Amino acid sequence: MKKFVNDPRQFVPEMLKGIALANPDTLKYVPEYNLIMRASAPRDDKVSIIQGSGSGHEPAHVMIVGKGMLDAACPGDVFAAPPMDYVLETSKLLASPKGVLHIINNYTGDRMAFEMGQEMAEADGITIGTLLVDDDVAVKDSTYTVGRRGVAGNFFVIKAVGAASEQGADLDELLRIGNKVNSVTRTMGMALTSCTPPAKGSPLFELGDDEMEMGVGIHGEPGRRREKLASANEIVDELLEAVVTDLPFSPGDDVALMVNGLGGTPVSELYLLYGYAHEQLAQRGINVRRSYVGNYCTSLDMAGTSITLSRLDPEIGELLAAPAEIAIRTF
Repeated sequence: MKKFVNDPRQFVPEMLKGIALANPDTLKYVPEYNLIMRASAPRDDKVSIIQGSGSGHEPAHVMIVGKGMLDAACPGDVFAAPPMDYVLETSKLLASPKGVLHIINNYTGDRMAFEMGQEMAEADGITIGTLLVDDDVAVKDSTYTVGRRGVAGNFFVIKAVGAASEQGADLDELLRIGNKVNSVTRTMGMALTSCTPPAKGSPLFELGDDEMEMGVGIHGEPGRRREKLASANEIVDELLEAVVTDLPFSPGDDVALMVNGLGGTPVSELYLLYGYAHEQLAQRGINVRRSYVGNYCTSLDMAGTSITLSRLDPEIGELLAAPAEIAIRTF
């Protein structure tokens, strides 16, 4: 293993400290709960939005805390759900008179932690709503998940409810918007290589030089199948077919298209994939109105990609276009 790491057990705390030090005017770090929160939170005039999940998927979720996005993120260790007390104490610290919204990616550990944290917080008088994200079409019938997984499509849910929260929407309205976005968002991913968690020091699984995993999970969960490496266009064809036919998306639909990197894929390759995906959607009569290319929800250093489509209507399009300010800045 070659990584920039000191003590693997301190990998996540050291990362979180760095995020806070790089954004001293906007973010606050609470090390007891792996908590990154907006320095201005909580606010009496908006619902506080919280995400958790495991670390290792950056920039999700600790790097998208900011205006128009999350108010706080309290991740667990790499690929591990946050402990229940992280969720509970984060909910207390972010408690607003307008309530707290938990956004949960659909994994067993995340759901258990947030459900228990919610129960304890509500006993203390905090009003909490829950959004479940499950955009991954790779999962059909599975013994290793609680249904479809929440992956890169999570970003569209966060962006929409984050924008609405800044505009003063109440908790019931955020739940309506979040569930609506989730219902029209679909994702499929694949891997060219495995990934190496710092604490493990070796790859989670083995892929041959001439193999790829179609439908892989962002924690290295098995995909739909393992097969021989194909060309970039053939990979996009398979991912798009799985995504488009699932909702299904139809000719005339306006969509947001995301080509997401899993951590080890050069951005040049992501744009190569995007160009072909855009053309293929056009041939299907599907109109790409918003584009997202880059690392959004990764799997450490895994080489691979996922493709996400979200069907747009005027409401969702306006919310996705609203301004946001997060730790990852552009010049």
